[in-house]
Amino acid sequence: MKQHRFNHWSEIKYLQDIVTNPMIEVGEYSYYSGYYDNHDFEDGCVRYLWGDEKSRKLFNPIEDLGWHLDKLIIGNYVCIASGVIILMGGNHNHHPEWVTVYPFVEQIQTSYEPKGDTIIESDAWIGMNAMIMPGVKIGEGAIVAAGSVVVKDVPPYTIVGGNPAKEIKKRFTDEEIEMLKEMRWFDWEREKIERASHILSSSSINQLYEFYQRVIQP
Repeated sequence: MKQHRFNHWSEIKYLQDIVTNPMIEVGEYSYYSGYYDNHDFEDGCVRYLWGDEKSRKLFNPIEDLGWHLDKLIIGNYVCIASGVIILMGGNHNHHPEWVTVYPFVEQIQTSYEPKGDTIIESDAWIGMNAMIMPGVKIGEGAIVAAGSVVVKDVPPYTIVGGNPAKEIKKRFTDEEIEMLKEMRWFDWEREKIERASHILSSSSINQLYEFYQRVIQP
């Protein structure tokens, strides 16, 4: 049953409030803005992921077949726009090196091929209608441009775009990126994040680092 419909384009859904699939791990304050897509997060945005109620009723791939099932792991403060597609490994039974790519039911156990966990690290922004392929890691603070197809890992604080997605530019200097990776603001207590929200909503990484040294480190 559909449970999480959107009423307006400005509405967002916090993933921690709507995710039920045990194969999805979600951090705090990460959201999905899916009004224009008209799909639930787990039944449209995320595709071919084992672990939902219906797939568990079909059979248990872990117990019955000994499969290692790929997970979707999402960090804190991740922004996922409408139309995003996150492809998982549940349909990876097609082998281009075999005579046929057709997945015969009798060969389902030997044809399954795990792709590894798909990871979207904290503070990443996935733009509208982007597609993330299985086993990809989106680094913290990265931005995936609208309509992009991400087929390989994206470094932290990097903007990528296109099909296949390629690096457009770094968001900050290498030194600033190292400072951000050290601070990991998205892991701070919410109260401290709110105190620093005016800095986070600016370009002053040095000022944020001063706050970090004064408030977070002691």
